[in-house]
Amino acid sequence: MGSVRQTLLKSLLLPGFPALLKHVQRDCATVFMLHRFEDAERGIAGCDVTHLRHALAYLTRNHYELLPLADLFERLGGKGPLARGAVAFTIDDGYLEQATVAAPVFAEFGCPVTTFVTTGFLDGKLWLWWDQIEHVFQHAARRRVQLRFGDTLLDYRWENDEQRNRAQADFIAECKRIPEAEKAAAIAQLALALGVEIPHLPPPRYAPMSWDQLRACEGMGMAFGPHSVTHPVLSRTTPAAMTYEITESWSRLRAEARSPLPIFCYPNGGWDDFGAREMGALRQLGFLGAIASEPGYANGMAFRDGADNRYRVQRFGFPDGLPHVIQYVSGVERIKQLLRGRAPAPNSQRLDAQRS
Repeated sequence: MGSVRQTLLKSLLLPGFPALLKHVQRDCATVFMLHRFEDAERGIAGCDVTHLRHALAYLTRNHYELLPLADLFERLGGKGPLARGAVAFTIDDGYLEQATVAAPVFAEFGCPVTTFVTTGFLDGKLWLWWDQIEHVFQHAARRRVQLRFGDTLLDYRWENDEQRNRAQADFIAECKRIPEAEKAAAIAQLALALGVEIPHLPPPRYAPMSWDQLRACEGMGMAFGPHSVTHPVLSRTTPAAMTYEITESWSRLRAEARSPLPIFCYPNGGWDDFGAREMGALRQLGFLGAIASEPGYANGMAFRDGADNRYRVQRFGFPDGLPHVIQYVSGVERIKQLLRGRAPAPNSQRLDAQRS
C-alpha cells in the first residue's frame, strides 16, 4: 500500500497535472503554516529552506496565485474574484531565523508571507514556554522524573533521545490542558525536579527577532499580525487575561510595525483553544478575522456563512516533500476531504503539533 501511495504522489509531479483539478478549488485557498527554519549555526532543525525554495519555484512555475493574507480574506469575504486555488503562507511566533533565514527566501520569489508574533517575546520579557520545557529535558542529568498534575502522577523515564523527546512532548501536551495560571508553576516544578536552572533570557537557539528586524522584514514584503503577548492557550485564561493577551499584543504591534495586519492568530489554535469569548473580543476590536491551526482549506462559502467563520479560518502545516505540497494545492486533498466528509491531519513538520 505504501509503494502505491508513493507512486500516486510522484504522479503529481507530471507536467500539466495541476490544471486538471483547478475547478475543485474554485472557492477555496490553501493556507500553509510554518514555525522554525533550519539554521545549522544555531542548531535549529526546522523547515529545510531548500525544500521551501523548490516548493515556491513549483508554485511560481505553475502559475499559482500567491496571495497576501489580507487579500485572501477579502476574496473569501466576497470582494473580488473567488480564491480559485490561491495559496497563502503564514509563520507563527517570531523566532530570529524567521527574519534572517525565511524572509529572504520568500522575498527571493516575491511570495507574500504573514508572520504572527508573540509580542512579549519580541519585547524581551519572556521566552516561549515550550522552549523552556525542551531546555529542561535536554539539559537534565537525570533520566527519570515524577510530577503530580492535580490528581495525576506523571512518571517519565528515558534511556535515549527518542524516549526523552516523547516524554517532553507529553509534558507539553499536559501543559496545554491545565489553566494558564498553573502552567508556569508546573514548568518550574519540572526544572526543580530535574535540577536544571531556566535562564531569564532565552539561549541563542530560542531567540526572537527584534522589532528592528521585523521592520526590515516588512521592507522585504513580510506582513505581521498579533499572536498574543505570552502565547497562552486562551480558553484556559481568565476573561481579563484573555482580553489583555489580545488587546496588548495588537497595541504593541501597532506601535512597532509600519503596517500591522488586523488578523489574529490563536496560540496553539485548536478548536478547544478558543471560542465565542475570544471571537467576540476580536470582533469588538475590529479585526478582519483570525487564523486557527486546525487542518483544512480556507473556504469562501464557509467564510461567508455566519459572522463567526471569519474568526476560525483553517490552514495546513507545511508538508515535507514537494509531492505532498502539490497534494494540498492541486485539489487532491480537497477531493479526499469531500469523499471522506472530514479534514484529515496533514503530513506536516514534526514539531508543529508542539508549536503553534
